[in-house]
Amino acid sequence: MGIVNVTPDSFSDGGAHASTGTALKHCEQLLKEGADILDIGGESTRPGSPAVPLDAELARVLPVVREAVKLNAPLSIDTYKPEVMRAVLDLGADIVNDIWALRQPGALEAVAAHRSCGICLMHMHRDPQTMQATPMDGDVIPEVLSFWAEQVARLRALRIDPSRITLDPGVGFGKTVAQNFALLARQGELLEGGYPLLLGWSRKSSIGAVTGIEAANERIAPSVAAALLAVERGAAVVRVHDVRDTVAAVAVWRAMRAQESQQTQERTPSP
Repeated sequence: MGIVNVTPDSFSDGGAHASTGTALKHCEQLLKEGADILDIGGESTRPGSPAVPLDAELARVLPVVREAVKLNAPLSIDTYKPEVMRAVLDLGADIVNDIWALRQPGALEAVAAHRSCGICLMHMHRDPQTMQATPMDGDVIPEVLSFWAEQVARLRALRIDPSRITLDPGVGFGKTVAQNFALLARQGELLEGGYPLLLGWSRKSSIGAVTGIEAANERIAPSVAAALLAVERGAAVVRVHDVRDTVAAVAVWRAMRAQESQQTQERTPSP
C-alpha cells in the first residue's frame, strides 16, 4: 500500500504532494514502483496534529480521487469522517481506512450502506492530539485484541461480510516504543482472530528512537526492515512511503521462501 498524503503537514512528506497534480504524479510513480493499493489521505494524523475541517478535507481529497480512479488500481481513503467516506465511495474508491475504526458518529452506517467496500479498523489509544502525551499502559496485545473484537462485533451486527474487514494494530498511535515493537515481536498473536493485518511502520518515530535517525525521510532502510519483518510474520498489507525499496526487499524474501519450499518438497519421500 503506497502512501499518498494530500496534506501540507504530514510528519514525513507534508506538502510534497499537496496539490492535485503532484498527488496524481505520485500515485502514478508508486504504481510504477510496484504498489498494489494507493492510500490517499487529506488529514495528517501525526501526534499533536490538529483536526482538519470537513470542507478542507473534501477539497483536498475529492479532486485526487476523481482522477486516481482512472488508474485502475484499488484506492484506499484514509479518513474518519463519514461525509468523506460517502463521497469517495460514490466516486469509486474501494477501501475505507479509518484510524478511529468507525467510531465517529455516522461512520459505521456510511460503510454499511456500501455493498462491498473494504474496511480497515485501526486501534488507537485516545486521539491524535493527545495519544503520545499520555500513551497507553500495560500489555498492548490483549488491549488491541479486545478492541478489535468489540469493533468487529459492531460490523457483524449489521451483517457486514467479514471478508471486507482488515485490522491494523496502530503502530505509533498512543503506544510507547516498547509497545510498538511488542506488536511486531508478537504479531502472530494478532492473527489469531483470522482477519488479515495491515501494518504501518513506515518512517515512524519508534524507528527513529531505536536507530537514532531523527529525520523521518531518512528512515528508509529501517522502515523497509520493519515492513519485511511484518510480512514475514504474516501481514497481508504493509503501508509504506518507499514502495520501490519495500517491493525489492519482499522480492528477495519471496525468492528465499521459494527455495525453502522447493527443498522441502525434494526431501519429502513420495508415497
